[in-house]
Amino acid sequence: MLTVDFDRWGVSRGELVLDVGCGRGRHSFEALARGLDVVAVDLDELALKQTASDAAELRATGVIGAGPMGGCARADGRWLPFADESADRVIVSEVLEHIGDDAAVMREVFRVLRPGGRAVVTVPRWWPERVCWALSDDYHEVESGHVRVYTGHGLRTKLRAAGFEIVDSHHAHALHTPYWWLKCALGVGEDAARPVVLFRRFLEWDLMRKPAPVRRLGALLNPLLGKSAVVYVSKPKLTP
Repeated sequence: MLTVDFDRWGVSRGELVLDVGCGRGRHSFEALARGLDVVAVDLDELALKQTASDAAELRATGVIGAGPMGGCARADGRWLPFADESADRVIVSEVLEHIGDDAAVMREVFRVLRPGGRAVVTVPRWWPERVCWALSDDYHEVESGHVRVYTGHGLRTKLRAAGFEIVDSHHAHALHTPYWWLKCALGVGEDAARPVVLFRRFLEWDLMRKPAPVRRLGALLNPLLGKSAVVYVSKPKLTP
């Protein structure tokens, strides 16, 4: 389930992509499938090991090609172990809402991007997220949970303060919003609740089968109901 629209991002084969806060590697795998060189970055060592294992399995089945992944790096997004201006692209997807000093992450992403390079940042969208917070304290009051809710204007302001230029934006995952509202209303940990089980099966079916009518419905609802806000930014090119 991708949050970043790679076609909209306009990536090119051979570019070096840092996937900061990669989790289980969903965006790393898509980047590899498109011929990009990827370094997956996360603080969670188990997640990195699983990402490397899954990448090897996907290579073996021909899903992402035979080329090796650039590597996995255990690192904090506030202190990235990469040289200045060393990356063509950076992904920071569903990460900033977990970090107290989100401005430090933005500064680091700006530092490692080459002039003219592009990053994409995704966070939970303001109003669906506010509903989740209102319905359940357990949704966000957990270890490594969400520490803030972003408005679109607030996120753009922080990105501009870090030096970025805003290129494009959209919303994603409209059909996941009511699922999370259900979970929050019935209990975040109550995965066996019948409505939650049925909705999860529907989302899994949509993910596997990709039925055109449901995809069109999701696209139509994204501007209103999309759970994630996606912002594409660039680092200004050097002027002579």
